[in-house]
Amino acid sequence: MSESPQDLGVIEVLLEGFNTQQLPRALALKAKVDQGVTLDEYDMHVLEEVVATVKNAQPLIGRHPEYHDLVGRILSLYNEITAKALANEHKR
Repeated sequence: MSESPQDLGVIEVLLEGFNTQQLPRALALKAKVDQGVTLDEYDMHVLEEVVATVKNAQPLIGRHPEYHDLVGRILSLYNEITAKALANEHKR
């Protein structure tokens, strides 16, 4: 594990944004799709934002394996949301 102060600062900012913005949105989207509702354009943008953030953070995540499990769970949640949203679309 690299103890770079810059890495730790970026990780802190990413985690703060995830906890205060992205996770609450994701949970709201999950509740929405669990009720059989389809996602709108804004919802899709929210999902794309998180995927882009994770993609851009890959070098950082690679240097900090202690966050691999967390990132995996985040991506699993988003995969679950998109799979359920797709199933809802097919029901229409």
